[in-house]
Amino acid sequence: MGGAERALPSAYPSNLIRVMPAKGERVVGALDIPEAAVGPSLQAGVALSGVTRVLGGKPVLDGLKLRAHLGGRLGIVGRSGSGKSTLLSLVAGLDEQDAGVVSVCGETSGKGRLARCALMQQRDCLLPWRTALDNACLALENHGVRRAQARDQAAPLFASLGLGGAERLRPASLSGGMRQRVAFLRTLLAGKEVLLLDEPFGALDAITRAELQEWLALALAGNPRTVLLVTHDVEEALLLCNRVVVLADGRVAAELDVDVPRDGPRREVITSRAFVELREQALEAIG
Repeated sequence: MGGAERALPSAYPSNLIRVMPAKGERVVGALDIPEAAVGPSLQAGVALSGVTRVLGGKPVLDGLKLRAHLGGRLGIVGRSGSGKSTLLSLVAGLDEQDAGVVSVCGETSGKGRLARCALMQQRDCLLPWRTALDNACLALENHGVRRAQARDQAAPLFASLGLGGAERLRPASLSGGMRQRVAFLRTLLAGKEVLLLDEPFGALDAITRAELQEWLALALAGNPRTVLLVTHDVEEALLLCNRVVVLADGRVAAELDVDVPRDGPRREVITSRAFVELREQALEAIG
């Protein structure tokens, strides 16, 4: 590949957000996921058609129709109880709908969907007795890779994801932001076509959250996947995704194409007229 190469630094200035690499350059390091950890095809798509899920006698999702295009990043926002996490559980194959069809890479069975998706939740779920490196290696070990070989494959990625020097630390010695990076690396190493991110930064303070939003944007640019991001934060969804849907009463209340410049100082991005208009449309739909 031609053009300049730019490695992911260990920390980014908090006033900058870049969702895609600049023309002629590529992000290196995060892109170099071991071949053994990547599935046979990264081509993926998610589609829900007429999906209804009833919980406690109430339809949490009500005839939902939704599509995440191949390689796209779809943000899903809405109030608590609007069905966001239920939607992810259905896509991940952890739950079954009462009506309609959920398809992931053409797979409609729960088992088939589960095999195609990697789910990253708000809690990092790191095992306290394992080092950061061994926690990241869990995804590879679940694929039958020996731990020593998994370590050899995962260790070079720590520096490129801003975790250099943290390989032998246990979770109790890591900051919240570092723990989330380890969890994201574990998710990537699962090698699944679809990444499901459920409020991945919801438990972090505002400053760390802003820094990790920027970091995640670069990491996703260097590791193309089909991504569904559930978040309460409209601004986060608009910064990280190329399309955002608002859920209300189990249905799509609004669908927004995020066609705004996001390569510049963060303050300029979020205060630009186009960005503010999209944010207002989303908030109005949320009610």
